[in-house]
Amino acid sequence: MDKNEQTNLRPKTSLIEELKIIFSSSRAFWLVNLVNFGEGIAYFGILTLLTLFLGGSVGMSDAMTGVSVSTFTGLVTLFMFGGGFVTDKYGVRKALTIALVLLFAGRVLLGFAEVPADMGLKPLGYAMSWAAIVLMALGSGILQPALYAGAKEYTNPKVSAIAFSFIYAIMNLGIVCENFISPFIRTDNPFIGNIHGLGWGIMGVFLTCTALTGLLLLLHLTLFTKKVEKECRVAVVDEEENKNKTWKQRLSEMPFRDMRFMWFIFILLPVQTLFAHQFLTMPDYIFRVFPAEVAAKFEWINGINPFIIVIFVPLIAMLTRHVNVFKMLIVGTSISAATTFLLVGSRPDLSLLIAYVILFSLGEAAWSSRFYEYVGDLAPAGQVGAYMGLAGLPWFMAKFTTGLYSGSMLAHFIPKEGVQHPGEMWLIYALIACVSPVGLLLTRKWIESGKQKG
Repeated sequence: MDKNEQTNLRPKTSLIEELKIIFSSSRAFWLVNLVNFGEGIAYFGILTLLTLFLGGSVGMSDAMTGVSVSTFTGLVTLFMFGGGFVTDKYGVRKALTIALVLLFAGRVLLGFAEVPADMGLKPLGYAMSWAAIVLMALGSGILQPALYAGAKEYTNPKVSAIAFSFIYAIMNLGIVCENFISPFIRTDNPFIGNIHGLGWGIMGVFLTCTALTGLLLLLHLTLFTKKVEKECRVAVVDEEENKNKTWKQRLSEMPFRDMRFMWFIFILLPVQTLFAHQFLTMPDYIFRVFPAEVAAKFEWINGINPFIIVIFVPLIAMLTRHVNVFKMLIVGTSISAATTFLLVGSRPDLSLLIAYVILFSLGEAAWSSRFYEYVGDLAPAGQVGAYMGLAGLPWFMAKFTTGLYSGSMLAHFIPKEGVQHPGEMWLIYALIACVSPVGLLLTRKWIESGKQKG
C-alpha cells in the first residue's frame, strides 16, 4: 500500500472534532510538551548566543567558532539516531529523564568555560567548551526523538498532523519567550518606559537557561510518573518485544534499503542549510553589517521566526491536513529558498531583512511539521524514535557541513574590518537552497510511486 492510499484510508474528521481531540489529549502528552516548551527556551537561548560567546568570551577565531557550533548542532542530529533507539528501548519517560540530566550537566560545564585568557587558561576554556558541547548535544539528541515519539504514543492517531504540529509549534513558543527575555537579561538597554535590562551579559543568559533545565528535570521527575506513562499511552507498544530486540534487529527494521525514502529525506538537505545559517551566519551578519541599535535587538529580530511558527504551523496543519505532503514540501521549501534572494542586495536593508525572516518562516511553517508527520506515519509503534533518528541524518550533514565553511565565508565576505560583500554571500546560499524544491519537483512521481509497508 503506497503512502497516498494510506492517507486516503485514514478516517477524515472535521476540524472542530480534531481540535476537541487534541485539547483533550492525555496528561502525558502535555507533560511531554512542558519539557518541549522549557527546552525550547533553554536550548535556543544558548544556541542563539553560542557563536558570540565562543568567539568573544572564550576567544575562538571565526573559523574555530564556526566549526565548534556546527559540531554541536551536527552532533545533536547525529546523536538523534542513537537517541531514537534509547527512546524505543526505555520508553519516552526514561528517555526524557536521561536527556535532561545530560543537558543540565553540559550547561553547568559551559558556565565554567569563560576563563581568564590573560592567565594562560584559554586552552582550558576551549576544552571545557567542547566537553559541554558533547554533553549538551547528547542530551538534545535523545530528547528530540523522545518528544516526537511522545506525540505519537500519547495522542489519538486521527489527529497526527495536528499533534506533530503542536510539538513543533510549542517548541517555537519557547523560542519566542527566549528571544523576548534574552535581551532583557543580556543588556541594560531601556525596554519599556524607564525599565532597563539587567545587563548580565551572555553568561547571565546561559546561567538562566541552566537553572531552567534543572527546574524542568525536577518537574519531570515529580509529575511524569511510571503510572502516568502507562495509563496515558494510546499507541500500543509491545515493550517486552522491543526490549529483547538486538541492535542488529533494530537496524534491520529501518528503511535504509528504501531508496525513495532515503532520497526523500536527503533532498531536503540543501534548504536545511538555511536553518543552520540562522545561528551560524545571521548573528555575525547583523552585528557586523547593521548599526549598533539594530544589533542590540538582535534576539527580537531572531524571534520573528518562532513567533510566526507558533501561529502558522498549527494553522497551516489544520487547513492542509488532507493535502498531499509533497505539495506542502515543494511549496514550503520553494518559499524558504526564494526569499533568501532578498538579502542579495549590495546595501543591507533592515526592512528587507525583516521581510526575509517573515517569508522564510512562512515557508518553514508550510512544510516542517508535515515532514515529521510523514516519518511518524511510516514508523510502527515502538519504532518512532528510531525512524525520527534516521530522518534527522540530513540535519546532521546540513548543520555540520555548513559550519565547515560558514566561518570562512564570514571572514571573506563580511570581515570584522575591511570591505564587506554580504549580498554575494547570500546569493551563494540561496542558490544552494534552491536545489531542494527543484529536486522534489523533478522526482515527485518517482518518490510517490514507491511502495511502503502498511
